[in-house]
Amino acid sequence: MIFALALALQDWPQWRGPGRDGVTAEKNLLQEWPEGGPPVRWKVDGLGKGWSSPVIGGGRLYVTGDVGDDLLVRAFDLEGKPLWTSKNGAAWTASYPGARASCAFSEGKLYLLNAHGRLAAFDAASGKELWARDVMGDFEASNITWALSEGVLIDGPRVIVTPGGRKALMAALDKADGKTVWTTEPLDATGYASPVLVNHEGRRLILQCSSGHAFGVDADTGKRLWAVPLKNQYGTNISAPVYGGGRVHVAAAFTTGACYALGPDGPAAVWPTPLDTSTGYGLLVDGLLYGGGYQKVKGWIAVDWKSGETKHAQRDLAPGGAVWGDGRLHVMAEDGRAALLTPDLKIAGQFRYTAKKVNDAWAHPVLLDGRLYLRYHDTLTCFNVSR
Repeated sequence: MIFALALALQDWPQWRGPGRDGVTAEKNLLQEWPEGGPPVRWKVDGLGKGWSSPVIGGGRLYVTGDVGDDLLVRAFDLEGKPLWTSKNGAAWTASYPGARASCAFSEGKLYLLNAHGRLAAFDAASGKELWARDVMGDFEASNITWALSEGVLIDGPRVIVTPGGRKALMAALDKADGKTVWTTEPLDATGYASPVLVNHEGRRLILQCSSGHAFGVDADTGKRLWAVPLKNQYGTNISAPVYGGGRVHVAAAFTTGACYALGPDGPAAVWPTPLDTSTGYGLLVDGLLYGGGYQKVKGWIAVDWKSGETKHAQRDLAPGGAVWGDGRLHVMAEDGRAALLTPDLKIAGQFRYTAKKVNDAWAHPVLLDGRLYLRYHDTLTCFNVSR
């Protein structure tokens, strides 16, 4: 569904994978997990505080964490051996302290937006910083309550970021030197979501959420094409839009949203969504939209993409992040449980990843080459889930 970038098959180069949709082509994976979970291949500690997921590119893994006053970027080989550590500005020490965004990997370089709006590029082989921009200052924006969390989008030669400022809602920067390529007219403050790139009827669109809207932008010019209201009392739009078959689904935390058909006159609501996702994002697979929720859903559901009807439900698992591979949802629930769900949301295995029940296991899982990566703050674990 998502307009995937030209990427090596062995890479998980950005937030939620190659297509930014949490859906993989992985095969030959375990269809049930043994008691206690799949076997551990390796584990590393000492990452620091944070909810960012790892990314994988060029045979290396990259992950961030706040340690002391610094946001650290770390590189490992694929067996967990540390390779280098660099800094990208200050840690976030206010409400919910910890690192937010994941890196993006492209052509031997890493790109990372820190919680304060410092967007930096690094050489992926050495960790050397290549350039940096203060996107909040440059585009006259203010930080948001729980800090910037956007995993920047790489679109060919450009880095896409959403400052939500008086000079730009969204901006494209040249990934070689950080110079501005285009900007989108102001709308409102930024949100906590990360943008996605789609191909809609031959046109490349970037879909994103601000603090009060879902919107679409022409990927080549930056022109805002449409915007629909998407509000809650906290101004916390966290889940990115989900695209499929000419429709866009958006949901606001703890409240409501809708599935819209994209027509020549703009979006038209097709059905109101039952999802009230927060840190979890939707996954569209085989005509079903999977997602978790809070006040409405209180667990996980699968919604028919055409009608909006709820087809399946799983109320015994807390919401969280998930990735699809080989006919299964691989879930990291926010209470610290990892679970494997069938397409009809039956539990095919689960185990407690955190030592005890928590309420902030928000790092989304990564699934690549038969390995499942789970992170909770200081610790990253690689599991073997291959058959």
